Amino acid sequence: MLLLGIDVGTSSIKVAIVDAQTQQCITTVQYPDTETGFTALQKGWAEQSPDMWWENVQQAILKAHALKKYDPKDIIAIGIAYQMHGLVCVDKNQQVLRDSIIWCDSRAVEIGNKAFDAIGHERALEHLLNSPGNFTAAKLAWVKANEPERYELIDKIMLPGDFIAMKLTGEITTSISALSEGIFWDFKEQELSKDVFDYFGFDTSVIPEVKDVFTAHGTVQSSVAEMLSLPVGIPVAYKAGDQPNNALSLNVLDPGEVAATAGTSGVIYGVSDQLVYDQKSRINSFAHVNFSEEQKRIGVLLCINGTGILNSWIKKITGNQLSYNQINEAAAAIAPGSNGLQMLPFGNGAERMLENKQVQSHIHNIDFNLHGPAHLYRAAQEGIAFAFRYGLDIMRENGMQPAVIRAGKANMFLSDVFTQCFVDATNVPVELHDCDGSVGAAKGAGIGAGFYKTAKEAFTNTTPLALVQPIQSKWYDELYGEWKGLLDD
Repeated sequence: MLLLGIDVGTSSIKVAIVDAQTQQCITTVQYPDTETGFTALQKGWAEQSPDMWWENVQQAILKAHALKKYDPKDIIAIGIAYQMHGLVCVDKNQQVLRDSIIWCDSRAVEIGNKAFDAIGHERALEHLLNSPGNFTAAKLAWVKANEPERYELIDKIMLPGDFIAMKLTGEITTSISALSEGIFWDFKEQELSKDVFDYFGFDTSVIPEVKDVFTAHGTVQSSVAEMLSLPVGIPVAYKAGDQPNNALSLNVLDPGEVAATAGTSGVIYGVSDQLVYDQKSRINSFAHVNFSEEQKRIGVLLCINGTGILNSWIKKITGNQLSYNQINEAAAAIAPGSNGLQMLPFGNGAERMLENKQVQSHIHNIDFNLHGPAHLYRAAQEGIAFAFRYGLDIMRENGMQPAVIRAGKANMFLSDVFTQCFVDATNVPVELHDCDGSVGAAKGAGIGAGFYKTAKEAFTNTTPLALVQPIQSKWYDELYGEWKGLLDD
């Protein structure tokens, strides 16, 4: 029996096929091969076409089938992970009304700030665990204010994973975890937030049916099954945002456990059993995949918008001739500290951990006679590591004290330079695992379909690849102090 996992990322779609019994990944593919961009009609905006996601999901599934490493008829369930906080709007015929306003779009910052003031900071934090900020609810308010005719046509709103599930099954559902990441959920009252819906003037009818994360969110339609060579009637049994899903894929489910990822954006994600929040909303708290009224599991999320995107940008402006592996090798040849070159990686929209400021990226101390492309490569990776340290210090202020951080050996954690910089900058060991979001989504499907009796059971056959320990944490602490001084200026 096989499990199909889909990861709807910003840059691409990833699909994994996992053997349910052995828990091992049979194959994983990415589509398209080149990174997908987004549309920025104005500064600070970021949109993508949901129909493009669906087309790419189809192509990714067919690409996996074409490898002929498994029989598609053996697939018993589908799980979906997705880029968080995006807004998808459809009409009564399930037709998309506009491109999705995605996670790094900054247009609704002030709308969210005004809602924060109107609701009251303490009340908003106690009930929502966050400021409305720049999340899905504020983005919907932007559509209501700026595109009223389109807003009137909205039948349901969704997050990106809900949309892909809709295309597979014809049904629209959501979860408390998804609603919390959109800032629609009141944790105190355990219901849709009256404060948010009343302030913005939303009708609750736009919210889909609420279901558990691990459950059947519909079954695959016959027309879709035929098109994608899937068994008719298999369930979409799991949907979660990419960061809760990344935590699941690393078996981070219990209080005190912490995960990290460094893709287009970077995240540290810890689990708490308390309704925790940051007074300045620099870090964010959402319902984790295993949240329930009886067992509160809150995912405390630190996000850095400008992470892998800085690495990608440096690659492009230096000619795009080297692979990422070659870039990592070149960076490794440069001494730690990059001969004084330092970078701030904040060039991808408003940064929540910087109180929604758009600091933009900066390169400091360039010496035309000393620095070359390899220095840029290393300085970028060190700057990203320092941004993680900055965010982790905020999490520490709020009671999160990780003894170890788990990460998949993927994206920037494929770089030994970055991994060691991360460990030295934070002074926390990193436990590397062979997993990615699509594999986690597949295992989530196994949990939701009842193949695994518990979430923990889905990870009984997994072992870490390596434990990376700090080597130069004291020296990097001094270098971080210089970097933080540049940010403060």
